[in-house]
Amino acid sequence: MKCREVMEFLRELAPEATAQSWDNVGLLVGREDKDVLKVMTALDATEGVIDQAIAWGADLLVTHHPMIFSPVKRVVWEELVGHKIIKLIRADISYFAMHTNCDACVMAEEAADKIGLTETVMLEESPAAGPEGAPCGIGRAGILAREMTLRELCELVKEAFAIDTVRLIGDPEQRVTRAALSTGSGKSMVKFAKRAGSEVLISGDLDHHCVIDALDEGLALIDAGHYGTERFVAYTLANALASLELEVKVAQEKSPYQYI
Repeated sequence: MKCREVMEFLRELAPEATAQSWDNVGLLVGREDKDVLKVMTALDATEGVIDQAIAWGADLLVTHHPMIFSPVKRVVWEELVGHKIIKLIRADISYFAMHTNCDACVMAEEAADKIGLTETVMLEESPAAGPEGAPCGIGRAGILAREMTLRELCELVKEAFAIDTVRLIGDPEQRVTRAALSTGSGKSMVKFAKRAGSEVLISGDLDHHCVIDALDEGLALIDAGHYGTERFVAYTLANALASLELEVKVAQEKSPYQYI
């Protein structure tokens, strides 16, 4: 199968037109006419992930976060992004990124299902329609399967995303029935969560100023981490690509944070 055929399949899952205007998605390194037999999926194109792809003999690397984000003015071995680009080209590995288009068309609904949200609405609608012309958007707000305390919801989130710790901003014994969830970095989602009538927002990268403003707004927060809320996408994409009868492997990754 040619790389362009694999890309067509991935674009059907998450059309690039649904990505945010500031994003950088699609084929970022390599060639469309490359024959693809082996695909590796990952959250990030770290040095370690690229080394795994090379060692395994991957033809295509697919990640959620784009390795190339800011403009690259030169590609040299001594600079990190240039170093990784050169390694990919030397190994003849094409590299494809699916970021906010994947957030909107794939991850938002799956993440909501993981914690059992029902009657969901989008937090932020995408600039274009998703697969088959259906509306799509980043994040979801909805109703929990039952009323529960924030402490209980924290345990549910940890189980759903297979993570060990979360940060709670709010009263652990507060009872909630309506929650919002946005994978990745969610501080911009506070206003949308409030607008949807949510009592708590589950996301990652929630900084100090976001936290104090949310508390003043009467919104509790559960910070499950950027990595914690998005790692599952590597498995989602791998499962989808397996339908093409390709050899697919999920890269080994771990959270960059350690808690001491």
